[in-house]
Amino acid sequence: MAKQSIQPDISIGLVGHVDHGKTTLTQHLSGKWTDTHSEELKRGITIRLGYANFSIFEKDKKLNTKEGTLKRTVSIIDAPGHESLMATMLSGAAIMDGALLLVAANEVCPQPQTVEHLKALEIVGMKNLIVVQNKIDLVEEKQALANYKEIKAVLKSTSFKDAPIIPISAQHDVNMDMLLQAIEDTIPTPKRDTKKDPMMFVARSFDINKPGSKLSKMVGGVLGGALKEGVFKVGDEIEIKPGYAIESKNQQIWKSITTKITGLMSGSDQIKEVSPGGSIAVMTSLDPSIIKSDTLAGNVVGHKDKLPPVWEEVIMDVTLLDRVVGAKDKLVVDPLKTNEPVMLNVNAATTVGIITKLKKNAITFDLKLPICAQEGARVTLSRRIGQRWRLIGFGIIK
Repeated sequence: MAKQSIQPDISIGLVGHVDHGKTTLTQHLSGKWTDTHSEELKRGITIRLGYANFSIFEKDKKLNTKEGTLKRTVSIIDAPGHESLMATMLSGAAIMDGALLLVAANEVCPQPQTVEHLKALEIVGMKNLIVVQNKIDLVEEKQALANYKEIKAVLKSTSFKDAPIIPISAQHDVNMDMLLQAIEDTIPTPKRDTKKDPMMFVARSFDINKPGSKLSKMVGGVLGGALKEGVFKVGDEIEIKPGYAIESKNQQIWKSITTKITGLMSGSDQIKEVSPGGSIAVMTSLDPSIIKSDTLAGNVVGHKDKLPPVWEEVIMDVTLLDRVVGAKDKLVVDPLKTNEPVMLNVNAATTVGIITKLKKNAITFDLKLPICAQEGARVTLSRRIGQRWRLIGFGIIK
């Protein structure tokens, strides 16, 4: 059996309506069940981003995930499909090179989150999409074909109208070779710039020490995410922005964190250097209590004094959609209003901005949580409608 590459070449997100088979497909491809959070196991849905790696091999001109000549290694991001977890999916999109949109063949298409995820992927600038028509084992051929036509009709009004649609059964290993071929044909490995200053988007942060661990054997907190550009090496001094909040003179201020990289992981492999590609884990010397339970998710990591600015107030050129995404009754997007709270997603961060100034091409938001982002970064905007945030447009930081 050929040896797997150490670091994945690309990151691919699995998105789609809840219970359409994303986590099952991840398990089939990688051998890893990504729903490990206790509440996820209890409820049967993905709450946080899950990560797993798999490799694609070629054997006798057929692709598989088991053996042969290594073609490419892929990092797969299992994003939540439940409507209340849209912000987590949007955060994950920042570290995806392509996406698989799962649609269940035994349900009417589109489901609300199917449309919402498609629009969100368009807004964040996703170019490479494959539609995976899952659960074909549960329907007759006639129903599968009708569902295929429904999918084509949904795609027709989007930038993904020519995206391949691959019918599979993740549960019974049907047509997986065709899915792998579609990944090879549709989602190329981007050209990476390793000469730029490194910049990593943090999607997860956690403590890996088991309860009761001896102090002498404890390790520092871990950052999970993807390097967008540049290179990290073990021993590098890094800065984390915006960092964490402290009280100073009766005011809350944000302080960046500096630490050292004590180790780098790709999947279960320890490596000495990482470049842009699939998801990685950065071991640090930070106190695990600072970093546990995704406390630093949404931060940006790089070399000291080389990161984009931190914004507590941001001015954006905003574009609103015609209709509220995901709403069953096709609500029209009303104009933004002064003092309105809007949920913002940029890079891997989620925050709420209160609108303080409204001008034609310059809307000012006072941010509840600061963000680290470059000028020109694209930000998704969601409005509170009923009990949840719904996607209404995007903005460009000025």
